Amino acid sequence: MLGMLGGGQLGRFFVIAAHEMGYRVTVLDPDQNSPAGRIADVHLCRAYDDQAALKQLAETCAAVTTEFENVPAATLEQLAQHCTVRPGASAVAIAQHRVVEKTFFRDAGLPVGAFAVVNDKNDLPADDSPLYPAILKVARFGYDGKGQARVRTRQEALAAFARFNHETCVLEQMLPLDYEVSVVLARDAQGKVAAFPLAENSHLNGILDVSIAPARASEVIKAKAQALAIQIAEKLDYVGVLGVEFFVSEGKLLVNEMAPRPHNSGHYTIDACVTNQFEQQVRALAGLPLGDSNLHSHAVMVNILGDIWKSTEPAWDKSFAHPNLKLHLYGKHEARAGRKMGHFTVLGKDTESALNLALIARAELGIG
Repeated sequence: MLGMLGGGQLGRFFVIAAHEMGYRVTVLDPDQNSPAGRIADVHLCRAYDDQAALKQLAETCAAVTTEFENVPAATLEQLAQHCTVRPGASAVAIAQHRVVEKTFFRDAGLPVGAFAVVNDKNDLPADDSPLYPAILKVARFGYDGKGQARVRTRQEALAAFARFNHETCVLEQMLPLDYEVSVVLARDAQGKVAAFPLAENSHLNGILDVSIAPARASEVIKAKAQALAIQIAEKLDYVGVLGVEFFVSEGKLLVNEMAPRPHNSGHYTIDACVTNQFEQQVRALAGLPLGDSNLHSHAVMVNILGDIWKSTEPAWDKSFAHPNLKLHLYGKHEARAGRKMGHFTVLGKDTESALNLALIARAELGIG
């Protein structure tokens, strides 16, 4: 029995992979309709700090992992006293807090964009600061564009800081972006790493929209991004699947943020790689050798958000009419604007043909 903290789509794919490999899974998630909980062997519908639930996890699971970074680090520390927990609480705690994360990158000598830590309004720089225009981001619980505001002046930053209830924030210089990329890798307890091909990502309203693999980047950028991601995993003594996002700005690669779990931009691996990111998560957690992470097809992944659910169900028949398209719906019980409801991946012999078909299929579903 393996344990999963979190019951969203990432947890659901983990359960599927674990079941195919012969494992049973207990999911802890407070949502009775959680996608992972609905297909798990055991669903503990409790809070992440519920002591009875944690006791059951510790007593019945050989190893426990997480599908999102905002599980309390104390929960991971408590479970680690009784069973294997991967990744460790210290790595997850860094990813939970933007200030800690940015500071970790900088102190590790990694290339990062200019930023300032904002604990109170006096930390916001004057209008003549080179940081402006900038993005103000809350330090905790911000994702998919939530808890972020673009600001051009100190006055705008003050207003945004007030909207964020004066929570600790990071003020990041807005960079001229060439494009964005990400590396997803797996690292086992012996320090062996299997990295997936670099993905090129575009966003819509702060949420990942399209991922292209392999990225249309130079071999230098591909190699450097992979090397930096591996460096981060090694410095964290990380065991599990890790996603690292990068900006490419004026030809320079900069670390943006990391996710101590499988990553949305790695969903293409389900259909396009020898071993997908969720099987790697199971392998790393269970102490098995990592699988082959090579790409066997060019791939373009498109996110499907709740926005396309109108008065009727989306026209899935149009998607299924494309033989190279693989549709994945997450089993969420309610479609809402901005909510990730599924994705599809188009496979091809080359990037151009896969991207062209993906954009056609995207338009047919009314995305964008």
